[in-house]
Amino acid sequence: MSWHRFFRRGRADAELKEEVESYMAEEIAENVARGMTSAEGQRQARIKLGNPQRVREELWQQNTVTMIDNLWRDLRYATRTLRRTPGFATIAILVMALGIGANVALFTVLRSVLLNPLPFPAPNQLIALYAKADTGKGDIVAAGDFYDWQSESHNFEQMAIWRWTGYNMTGARSELPEFLQAVTCSWNLFSTLGAQPVLGRSFVSTDDTDAASPTVILSWSFFQRRFNADSSIIGKTIRLNAQPYTVVGVLPQRFTYPDPKIQLWVPYHIGVSKVILHSHYSHTSQVIARLRPGVSLSVATQEVSAIQHGIFTRFGGDGPVTAAVASLPLLEDIVGDAKAPLYLLMAAVISLLLIACLNLSNLLIARAVARRKEMAMRSALGGSRMHLIGQQITESVLICISGGVLGSVLAGAAVRWLTTYWLDLPRSDAIHIDATVLAFALGITFLTGILSGVLPAMLFTGASVSAALQDSTRTLGVSASRASVRKGLLTVELALTVVLLVCAGLLFESFLRLGSVDLGCTTRNILTMRYFLRGENYAKPEQIVSFQTQLLERVRHLPGVAAAGLTDVVPGDGLYGDTTFSIPEHPPQPPEERDSAIFRTADPGYFQAMQIPLVKGRFFASGERLGNSNFAIINQKLASEFFPNEDPLGKHLAVSWRSPAAENFEIVGIAGDTRYSLNEPVRSMMWFPILSGIAGTTADTALVVRSTTDPAALGIPIQRTIAGMDPDLPVSNVLTMQQVIGKSTASSSFEASLLGAFAALSLLLAAVGLFGVLSYLVAQRTGEIGLRIALGAQREQVLRLMLVDGLQPAVIGLALGLFASAVVTRELQSLLYRTRPLDPTVFGIVSLVLLLVSGAACALPAWRASRLDPMRALRVE
Repeated sequence: MSWHRFFRRGRADAELKEEVESYMAEEIAENVARGMTSAEGQRQARIKLGNPQRVREELWQQNTVTMIDNLWRDLRYATRTLRRTPGFATIAILVMALGIGANVALFTVLRSVLLNPLPFPAPNQLIALYAKADTGKGDIVAAGDFYDWQSESHNFEQMAIWRWTGYNMTGARSELPEFLQAVTCSWNLFSTLGAQPVLGRSFVSTDDTDAASPTVILSWSFFQRRFNADSSIIGKTIRLNAQPYTVVGVLPQRFTYPDPKIQLWVPYHIGVSKVILHSHYSHTSQVIARLRPGVSLSVATQEVSAIQHGIFTRFGGDGPVTAAVASLPLLEDIVGDAKAPLYLLMAAVISLLLIACLNLSNLLIARAVARRKEMAMRSALGGSRMHLIGQQITESVLICISGGVLGSVLAGAAVRWLTTYWLDLPRSDAIHIDATVLAFALGITFLTGILSGVLPAMLFTGASVSAALQDSTRTLGVSASRASVRKGLLTVELALTVVLLVCAGLLFESFLRLGSVDLGCTTRNILTMRYFLRGENYAKPEQIVSFQTQLLERVRHLPGVAAAGLTDVVPGDGLYGDTTFSIPEHPPQPPEERDSAIFRTADPGYFQAMQIPLVKGRFFASGERLGNSNFAIINQKLASEFFPNEDPLGKHLAVSWRSPAAENFEIVGIAGDTRYSLNEPVRSMMWFPILSGIAGTTADTALVVRSTTDPAALGIPIQRTIAGMDPDLPVSNVLTMQQVIGKSTASSSFEASLLGAFAALSLLLAAVGLFGVLSYLVAQRTGEIGLRIALGAQREQVLRLMLVDGLQPAVIGLALGLFASAVVTRELQSLLYRTRPLDPTVFGIVSLVLLLVSGAACALPAWRASRLDPMRALRVE
């Protein structure tokens, strides 16, 4: 039998029908012509030519693929069956759509972020190199170390260095000035990655020298937004930090390394000061490299570590030089801390899908009870058990296909939502639904359809035909085996729900603890904004200090301003940098034991504006600026750690934070501890005068304003004040302190909320399942309940009996879920902040919530059972 004949069998049947009818008409006409009556002529024609319907049926069977024909028949039967029960079909399809949609959405994100290779040639050869800190973790690299690695190593095809930076772009054609996030990189960064500009050219070695004219490469998004995708910009100059830069290229749209927010790339020698460029002590940059074919990561890392150990031997006595190197595949370096939350959420949606499958199985079992006589009748008429099982599985698969189609549509919307609101999700620009994702959706759709339908089909197709036809519909499903199956499915469903609730509860408690951390300063009514004093107008310390002092004077006179100050980094906004120091009054230390602390800059009004307490001594004085600025303030942590039994006031810190050679700074005050990050412990910190006017160091400024009213209302007036002083100076990151804290907790909040939503949905599905199971049991035991009441059972006893029967799966599921949670939550330790994986409060609240929801789900069916009229109940069958 050919496929051509199979698909043309309808036309062949019509042609055969027409031909047979023609023969039949001719034979009848001949018989009538011989003198027969019309009826006798038809009878004799049928005797001679046979039954035309049988001939057509035989030809139809010859042109049929039995399996496809049976499948098509089963699909039509399942469709008719579901159309007769639209309520059941709608609930079942929605349940599966939620489970499948959540899985498709999370799989899309997980695959795009963690599993897809980077969009570069031979991405497995790309690695990130770090200076290995004392903690064993990777740290940023000093430029001097990089140039030694590059010249002395032999296991890499190329090695490149880059550093985060920013540029003020002067407005043109009435455009406003703009601060642009940028990267300054060695000339071979793009060739190391294997990327090329779509317009113009890449950097060449002559661009990356001290004597080179400034050049810049634009991102595609900046090229479109600022220059309207006008290719004539290539070769022209734009003004960055009040200096002309020649545009030499535009990168392709898909190039978003290291971050989609980057707008510009400039050569490393142009964007980095000469002090940093040749220093082995200023750890400010990132290094990537491409391995030679056949070289393993461990071998290459050992080679670079040996080079670094030689650098440590030569320079370690004079400053912070690490003794070894750490490495990571570039994909792992980019993904960072997103791996654990993504796998956790993927496990959550898989659990949600299992719960949806169990719910569908329970619905199908309840439905199969009412159809048991139908199945028995079909079996009595010759239907094999395998065929009946296939019909029911086809119905389950059809439900899941409908749910899968709807779920895929929901997944598309969910992916767009996730990439929009998951703010620090890496590689978010590469997330999209493709053929692999659709294949995954198709696979889990058929898998869930088969898993959901096979158990109900097996349970209700093997019973004795006579027993099924004789049983009443109210008693046939009351057998302990049928009821125990539904209770067992519900128990597993509730156990999975408990695990999800516990995990969500732990993450939520961790988020609450993180949000309640005391930064060591006030966070109410504080507005912050950043600006960068660059270019010829701010080349001298006096120019920088003059602008800073005039700005503070004007801002402090604005209505609603209670206090204002300057710093480089506000509390909670990140580490940004630390440095080693020594105490001249103490005995010298070996290089490997050199002390380090976070360094910050501040003006005299900063501590008052942020309400950071003065523990001892004084804050900076107004006259401590420019040449008279060798003073320092330390926090309590530094004082207790390095001056445990002495008064630090009057002592000195030898620090090289603003020049290659170490300078002595007199300690004049001790301030309260502040945190650089909410989820990190307090570290030793020291402040230096921001009004020292060091270009490129104290010129990168955060203005801090404490207001008497809503701080956000001061944003526009302060920006106008800055524009009045320098129209070409852009302002960025205008945020309240609450928003700064929100940035730090955004990821934890999002993950906890998302997992909580999955857990709540699972709890809803479990409650619906529990309600359905108990309602089913009450319906099946109507006669028994009526008999109990007729024999004298009190309604309270019936209510208690049904509640106990309904809550039994909940209690067992709770116990199993708590045990599983105790095992699973140990894997969450890295995601929790000051929260124990076995936190008794979370476990207790989850237990209480589950029991309350289960009790509420069981209450209505149990109450209905207790209100039954015994006479009516006994007459039901």
